[in-house]
Formats: sequence, structure tokens, C-alpha cells
Amino acid sequence: MQKSLWLKTAGTAAAITLAATTAAQAAPAPADSMSAAAVVTLRYDDSRAAGWESAIAAGVASWNANIDNVELVEAAPGTRAEIVIVATTGWPQAILGPVRPGGQVRVELGSQAVSQGYNKTRIAAHELGHSLGLPDTKPGPCSQLMSGSSAGTGCTNAVPNLTEQARVESLYANRLTALVPADGRTVVDAR
Repeated sequence: MQKSLWLKTAGTAAAITLAATTAAQAAPAPADSMSAAAVVTLRYDDSRAAGWESAIAAGVASWNANIDNVELVEAAPGTRAEIVIVATTGWPQAILGPVRPGGQVRVELGSQAVSQGYNKTRIAAHELGHSLGLPDTKPGPCSQLMSGSSAGTGCTNAVPNLTEQARVESLYANRLTALVPADGRTVVDAR
């Protein structure tokens, strides 16, 4: 009798487990996976930015970690990129976005700023911010990535603050940037 009760209980538990598993598989995808479809992927080409590779990678990682609806990815060799990054001997500068998928902006990472003591990773992240549609906020504190050189050479912050993050999120909300061309002005980050 006890064995029969155990089998009955085990059978009921197995049926409940099977029903729960089947229901979970049939349930709609969670909201997080739905929002993944709204992510705008922008490719960057840093093949002409020798000496800046680690700074660019850190700047890209900073943006990718702090905004949800845009993902910056390295373009495969020979493919078109929305953000073309080159190393120059002048001051850093970039075309002001927001760059749209299929569009193109240019970022120049200038060694003149580095020779004056500015942080390479902050420069790269700042210039990528221009590509994403953020203008300079000079003068400004080190906590504002887009304050650029006005924060001084001691500033190494390469993380967009909450206001900067929200602005980029807004510019790319619901993939609206696909309809909005880049500003097109070149922003030179000299003091």
C-alpha cells in the first residue's frame, strides 16, 4: 500500500513537472529578448588607427556597457563601417552624429592631445560620443565624458554619465535614428 502511494505521488509530481515544462516552453519570450530586437548595431573600422587599438576597445566597451539600445561592433575587414576611426597628428575631432545604420561618420584620434597629457581612452570614448550624437559640454567636470579637454589632463574618466547615456538612448529610441541623418558638423576638440 505504501509503495502504491509513493508511485502515485511520484507520478503526479512527474505530470506536474511535465506540464510546467511544456507551459514554460510555450510561453512568450520575456521582454528583455524583445528589446534586443530594438538594438541598433553600428560597426566601426579602426584599421587606420594604429597605436589606438586598446583605447578604442576600452572606449567601445564603455559605451556598450552603459547604453542598451546601441551596440558598437568592429567591422569585418573589407566591409563598410558607420564609424571610420583614423589616427592623426592633430587634435581629436569627429563628425557629429547620430550616425545611422548605413550612414558614415569619421573620428580622428589626434596625437597632439596625447602629447599634451590627455588620456587616450577618454579621447576615444569622447569622440565616439560625438558619433552617437553628443556635442561637447565645455567647460565641464571630469564626470561628464563630453566635457573633453576642459576637464584637464588629470581626468581619465571614459564613462558617459547618466545624462549622456539617456541622451544617446533617446537618440536611438525605437530605431528612430534610421530616419535622422547625422548632424554632419565636425567637432574639433582643441581647447
